[in-house]
Amino acid sequence: MNMPSFLRAALIIISAFQSLVLVFLYINTANKVSLNKVKQKKGHILILSSWRSGSSFIGQVFSQHPEVFYLMEPSWHVWDRMWENDANILELPVRDLIRSVFHCDMSVYDYYLPEKKTKSDVFLWETSRALCSPPACGFFQRTDIINDRDCKTICGKLNFSTVQEACQTYSHIAVKEVRLFRLESIYPLINDPALNLRIIHLVRDPRAVLNSREKALWSLINDNKILLNSQSTSLGNDSNYKVMETICRSQFRIHKTATTEGPSFLKNRYLMVRYEDMAFDPLEKVKEMYRFTNLSLTPKLETWIHDITHGSRKDYTDFQITSRDAKSVSQAWRNKLSFLNVTKVQQVCKEAMDLFGYKLVNSEKELKSFSLDLVNRDKALTVKNKHRFW
Repeated sequence: MNMPSFLRAALIIISAFQSLVLVFLYINTANKVSLNKVKQKKGHILILSSWRSGSSFIGQVFSQHPEVFYLMEPSWHVWDRMWENDANILELPVRDLIRSVFHCDMSVYDYYLPEKKTKSDVFLWETSRALCSPPACGFFQRTDIINDRDCKTICGKLNFSTVQEACQTYSHIAVKEVRLFRLESIYPLINDPALNLRIIHLVRDPRAVLNSREKALWSLINDNKILLNSQSTSLGNDSNYKVMETICRSQFRIHKTATTEGPSFLKNRYLMVRYEDMAFDPLEKVKEMYRFTNLSLTPKLETWIHDITHGSRKDYTDFQITSRDAKSVSQAWRNKLSFLNVTKVQQVCKEAMDLFGYKLVNSEKELKSFSLDLVNRDKALTVKNKHRFW
């Protein structure tokens, strides 16, 4: 029996519609699976350091990567808003702010920023390439190397909502912090399987840190008061050494906790990096940090890293990442600090210096003899082999 032509046509249309529905369902399911895979693979990176340790550069190593959303020191807002408290009390709000940033929940800033906030209200937002490229700013491309001056000039007046919108589009989120002094305070973050957190701990020779701090005392006064729990307007001539003692004790404790004394969930989540090793061989250290955080080095980034660490400048500018001679910068303190000042900081930081492989100087001659390497390179190899990706 022959089927009427109109019925045959109707069946063909129904069959075609069913096929389209199946294709749609397949694509929709595939997209959901893909999104879930992206979500599962999302990486979270916490760069821990102290003030004046070269952490701004390490931050830029991650910020300039096209797969990374980066924020520099969001805890600044906590310390600025709650300045009457000491550092121990501020640990919890700092941790909660970092957690929210890792989850791209920027409503946490409502407490710290003006009601009619813009992106430019975020502390040093212009150091984040992600906030200077789509979807946060359309002037640059996501693969561009963007300096903070151009970013601030062109992308500063955009809506605050672009911060959260941009954050949600990246596979990795990196935060740099100098206001965390105990690894225990962030155990809930490290132990959170949704974050899959990796910690990069940057340390620097305390003598170099002291030299850099003395050039930037005006910008550190409020932080010093909170750190030392002092409400006085002047902390006295010895305050810098008290701060250095506190910082060195903290850096020592973080490393010991991560590598020998901490719980099992710290394993494979911690990597210690010395600033001096970065200055000595920048590309190799960047590759190591990228491997640790599941990132790949692009040719453009490789060129930028070489150029930014092999410039002619031998000095340091606050928060400005400019082309300079990294090896010379790492040794500059030896021409700036007196032997007396060096002796004082060695006394308060001896334990940390020994742990991280920094050699003491015992005379003015040793201090000024640049042929004498004050970094124990064998110590670096020992730490790397024993605790790498601990």
